Parts: sequence; structure tokens; C-alpha cells
Amino acid sequence: MSTDKKIAFITGANRGIGFETAKQLGEKGVHVVIGSRDATKGKEAVTKLAGFGIEAETITFEVTNQKDHQAAFKFFNDKFGRLDILINNAGVFKDSAGPSAGNSVNVTNVSSEIMHETFEANFFAPILLTQVLLPLIKKSPAGRIVNLSSILSSLALHSDPKSPIYNSKAFAYNASKTALNAFTVHLAYELRDTKIKVNSAHPGWVKTDMGGPDAMMEVADGGKTSTQLALLPDNGPTGGLYHMGESLPW
Repeated sequence: MSTDKKIAFITGANRGIGFETAKQLGEKGVHVVIGSRDATKGKEAVTKLAGFGIEAETITFEVTNQKDHQAAFKFFNDKFGRLDILINNAGVFKDSAGPSAGNSVNVTNVSSEIMHETFEANFFAPILLTQVLLPLIKKSPAGRIVNLSSILSSLALHSDPKSPIYNSKAFAYNASKTALNAFTVHLAYELRDTKIKVNSAHPGWVKTDMGGPDAMMEVADGGKTSTQLALLPDNGPTGGLYHMGESLPW
């Protein structure tokens, strides 16, 4: 299938921030492919997007399943021959308290199971998927890779008693996103002489299943940062952590 539209793959995009990102990219003329663990929910998301006049597709995709990574490569290679935008959106929050919790320190008693499950989904899986799809992204005239991180990844803010996240110490989740930021920095460096840009996105504290009902931002706003980074111009930044166009400290 030959198309002049940009091709985007968003993992975990059948709902929440991922779906909102798909909608916003679709509204800007990008052909979006949704990765969804549940095939039925993926199809429902595509139907919902069609209601907004957006043509999209879905593939069954579990971010921690490396066979699905290879299947995704085959899908994009066979159908488009390239991939313009990869948004590593899928992730988990396994800590006992959610992001809305105040003092949720659990570093001394967090289980190895929670640590492994969190890092598997939030850190290892995005790296392995990116490695598999990178040959297709290199075929894009202007590839963009967006890693969904969080302000909770910031070591600078976590160590500052005056910062708004100082008491939000959900260790497994926070550490996995800090590690993901390291991947962003190293990959951006490795691709510095190409047209590919790699950035981490802090979507904000959003009213999703993960963010909870007390979150400050609506879902519609949660997709804005990922969309911005996915559509950066040639002179846009690479290797940073951003929220709504503003740089955040590591």
C-alpha cells in the first residue's frame, strides 16, 4: 500500500492517552495504526475514530510479547515499506498506590515481581520494539520516536523538597520511567546524524484509568505532547523530556 500520508504506530492506543494521541494525529492527516492487546477493543477504537472521520487500522499487539514485535515489523514492512512515527505509549503502573497518592514510598518493600513486571513493560519492551522497527523508521524522510515517560521520572525534581512531585515516590514506576529517559538520551545520540528525532513525553496527570479521577488534566489534553513530538519540524529538538512544548529536568 503506497501512501503519501505519514504512518504512525501507537502501542496501547485503544483507550486513554494513546487513543487521544491517535485521534489528534489522525486529525492532522496521519495514517494511524493502533496496537491493542485485545483485538475487539482495537476494532472498537478504529470504529470510534471513523466516527470522527479518521481512517485508522489496528493490529493485535502485546508490548511484552516479542513475537508481536516481529509481527508488527512484518505488517509495516509488507504494507507500507516504512514507519514514520513510533509512539511507545503502552505501560503499566503496578505500585500499591496510584500516581495521585501523596506519600507512596515503597522502595523498602516493593516486591521483585512488581519491579520485574514494571520494567518489562515500561523499559525493556519499548527498547526491544524500537530496535525491531528502527530499520523501517530509518526509511522515513523524517522519523520520529516518542517514548511516553512522566514528570515522575525526574531525579532533579524528586530530590528537591520544594518540587510538586517530591512526595510522589512510587518507586517501581518512577524508576522505570527514569530508565526509559536514559534510553531516549542514548538513542537520540546514536541517531544524531540522521533525520530521526527521539524524545520523552510527559503527558501530564490525566484522568485515565491509570491517572485516576482526581487528575488535573482531561484526556483530550493528554495526547497533545505526544502529538507535538511526533510532528516536530526538521529543526525540532531531540533527546529531551517535554511537556506541552516545555523542557523538563532529568
